[in-house]
Amino acid sequence: MENYIVSARKYRPSTFSSVVGQKALTTTLRNAITSNRLAHAYLFCGSRGVGKTSCARIFAKTINCQNPTPEGDPCNECDSCRDFNMGRSLNIIELDAASNNSVDDMRQIVEQVQVSPTNGKYRVFIIDEVHMLTPSAFNAFLKTLEEPPSYVVFILATTEKHKIIPTILSRCQIYDFNRITVSDMVDHLAYVAEQEGIEAERAGLQVIARKADGAMRDALSIFDQVAVSSNRHITYASTIENLNVLDQAYYGKLVKAFMDKNVEQALLIYKEILDHGFDSHHFINGLAGYVRDLMVARAEATATLVDTDDETRRDMAELAAQVPVEFFYDAMSLCNEADLNYRVASSKTFLVELLLIRLCQLLGPSPTYSGAGEGQLYPIAASQQPQAAPRQASAQTQKAAPQTYPRQQVPAQPSQPTQRAAAYPAQSARPTTQPAQAYSAPASTSTAPPPQRSAAPAPSRPTGPVRKVAMSTHTTQQPMQATQPAQQQVNQAPRTQTIKMGELLKAWDAFAAARPKETILVNTFRACRPTPTSEPTIFNLTFENQLQIDAINKLMPELIVFLRNQLSNDYLQFRIGLNQSGPAPHIWNDHEILTHLRQTVPNLNEMIEKLNLKLL
Repeated sequence: MENYIVSARKYRPSTFSSVVGQKALTTTLRNAITSNRLAHAYLFCGSRGVGKTSCARIFAKTINCQNPTPEGDPCNECDSCRDFNMGRSLNIIELDAASNNSVDDMRQIVEQVQVSPTNGKYRVFIIDEVHMLTPSAFNAFLKTLEEPPSYVVFILATTEKHKIIPTILSRCQIYDFNRITVSDMVDHLAYVAEQEGIEAERAGLQVIARKADGAMRDALSIFDQVAVSSNRHITYASTIENLNVLDQAYYGKLVKAFMDKNVEQALLIYKEILDHGFDSHHFINGLAGYVRDLMVARAEATATLVDTDDETRRDMAELAAQVPVEFFYDAMSLCNEADLNYRVASSKTFLVELLLIRLCQLLGPSPTYSGAGEGQLYPIAASQQPQAAPRQASAQTQKAAPQTYPRQQVPAQPSQPTQRAAAYPAQSARPTTQPAQAYSAPASTSTAPPPQRSAAPAPSRPTGPVRKVAMSTHTTQQPMQATQPAQQQVNQAPRTQTIKMGELLKAWDAFAAARPKETILVNTFRACRPTPTSEPTIFNLTFENQLQIDAINKLMPELIVFLRNQLSNDYLQFRIGLNQSGPAPHIWNDHEILTHLRQTVPNLNEMIEKLNLKLL
């Protein structure tokens, strides 16, 4: 009985022409051999099963071949080639660095380098998994690698190039091997099946190729396994069953259920998948990958990014063309969210079912899971809600019904000859320029102008030289929705109570007092206080540095709402400026404030000592 040899060994490449999926790299090696421009050290990098060690062996055999072919391949007939094929060549030494990674092992190589070849031109040292060498072994090997004898060639192979020290990398010619594509694998597997007399459907070979994930050795091993289980008749169904691979037809059915907004069908498909014993997490990742492939197959320019055969790629493109491209963006985002939440979810099945329901609703509400006039059972995002058709109603009904608006309208501000206040941007948390901006948060739809403020006592100003302040404004049309008071209805008249400076400063201090742990913000509120302008509802805020502006910007929407509610005026605005001249005043920290109070407040020290108070 003949000994059985697995396909991964039996069909291992013996010439450059038989190497699968590395045409550009093998062409370069051939040209180097035919032109006699050989380097003293090579580094072959790439993932597992792509042909690194095989190419190293072919290269070593070819440079010692006595009668190479015109294409640059070994003849496999001369004494050197026969010795190599029989495993008795003394000129080609293979070393596994995973088990020979010490300094003593490298010293043995250094000693062997001194021996000249006996039957051939070169002595070739192939060191596999070279990244497993210890740092000391690398250093011991470094000098020999840099200046070996003229008859020595080193070929290093590794799957993890980033673990090799730079001094080794700088002394080698580096060749990066590509992952083998699905189409190349299928062609080679079909050749192996023909040589072995095995009937194989191309669809089944495609499943094997995708399962191998770019490694030809893995593909051949899986091929042998499926060939045995299917009694040498490889079909798509037998391959799916043997490898426990989730059929992509399930994903196609799910996408069609999403298009039909059929929640029931999607849940039944998922139940069928669970009954076949597939893991839910594997299902989520597979669905995300399939949606991604549909998205890239939809456009002709990116269709090549789908690693499959042309026929499958065309079928995916036809399916993807029936769905808006925005669906794929949202679907991938939902799948990614479910993947992140899977490990912490208490009910994995419920998490996946909720994902499927949300995917069905991306193209509109589900007709199966919707109530009659009571809204949908499973809510969807507001941006995805369909717009209801306008209903005809009598004038009396329209007058009695309350009016609602999707967002607040910006109240008209009194025109100014030189300056106009700008609405505080809802999406911006930091100004892009130093000039000031006016911050506002409209709270009503009325266009009534604010009343003129009665004369109020001006706050005390510090004495001393006048400091220059850079102040300017600009206008924006973007309203700030986040600053609407919760208790105020849209259809109410705006509040226009006169703003008194004393009440504003009191409310200003109360806002800061509610956040005692935010030191930067509290110090900013103490050092920079609002000052009046010629307009009754606009106040200046002058800051000494950008840090203070950043601190106030984070809470500006909330501050505007708080002050407007406290002062009962919906037209309150701030114009921010940055002091650009003179030294910035020193802002006291909490310890400096306590020291000042100890010196100025009688009996404070005694009270602190009796109560054993400490500043946190």
